[in-house]
Amino acid sequence: MSEKITIYDIAKKLNITAATVSRALNNNPKIKDSTKQLVLETAASMNYKQNKLALALKSGRSNNIGVIVPRIDSNFFASVIRGIEEELYPHGYQVIICQTHENPKRENENLYTLIDAQVDGILMSVTDVTNENDSAFRNVLEKNVPLIFFDRSKHIDGVSSVTINDFKGGYITTKQLINQGCKYIAHLSGDQSLEIFKNRFLGYKQALLDNGIEFSEKYVIQSKSSVEAGKNAINILLELETPPDAIFSSSDFAALGAIQELRDRKINIPQEFCVAGFSNEPFTKFMELSITSVDQSPLEMGRMSARVFLEQVGKTDTIKIEKKVVLAPELHIRKSTSRINS
Repeated sequence: MSEKITIYDIAKKLNITAATVSRALNNNPKIKDSTKQLVLETAASMNYKQNKLALALKSGRSNNIGVIVPRIDSNFFASVIRGIEEELYPHGYQVIICQTHENPKRENENLYTLIDAQVDGILMSVTDVTNENDSAFRNVLEKNVPLIFFDRSKHIDGVSSVTINDFKGGYITTKQLINQGCKYIAHLSGDQSLEIFKNRFLGYKQALLDNGIEFSEKYVIQSKSSVEAGKNAINILLELETPPDAIFSSSDFAALGAIQELRDRKINIPQEFCVAGFSNEPFTKFMELSITSVDQSPLEMGRMSARVFLEQVGKTDTIKIEKKVVLAPELHIRKSTSRINS
């Protein structure tokens, strides 16, 4: 194994001090540009590798960003991560990705692990299970590390967030179903202790009331974001005395499960039953029966979350300023709700 090259080897070759080499490698303004260029070229020719851990300890910055998501096998979260990386990479940051798998204990462990790794900031979407222990979040803020929520957020003083207008998303989707002549519209809701699911429900409810349709709790089912949950919801709803003729689901996956169960029961979509989802997962537009869904602009959400971080990093006086960015949802109307023209 070849010996590791140090700044002393470079200094010896150039007949300058190690301190000058160090300053040149760290872009010190007191070092002439010609000297910096010479040092950089020599370091490259000698295959010199800087010790990033030592640099982090010295500067207090690691140039690493932690990103915590419930799961990465989702087009939505994968696209958010891509947006974050695209925005931060030109600024010299690398991304460390952690998954919670909807487990609050794992969420806390991720937060402590990233702080121990001396990340410069944490961008995250919280679990869909209520986490009563805020000690991990407090630890992040006490370390003066910027914390930015995206999509799913918690109300914590001093923490910024980037979300979409979930209320409007729920409203415009329900209004589309009403416009297609649907009168008994059910809602598959996520855990309403999370603001995004509560707001989607409130948008759904308000659209009904604004259009003279009575709201009924019996048409609201809390459902996980899974195909199986969508199938189970249909089985429950169709047993009602007055079954629904449409579903607005807070999840595309649950919407897909609902469609599969309806087809198994020989119920025509959209003529007899309309189905709309939320998130605009890729499969929604590629299916033979394409699914109406709300686009959450995940790439833009990721980029905007990164921009909020860049505004806060290294500025301790602004870390406690809350910046609430709300993106506009876009409804993609497809075959699963196009009853009038079908």
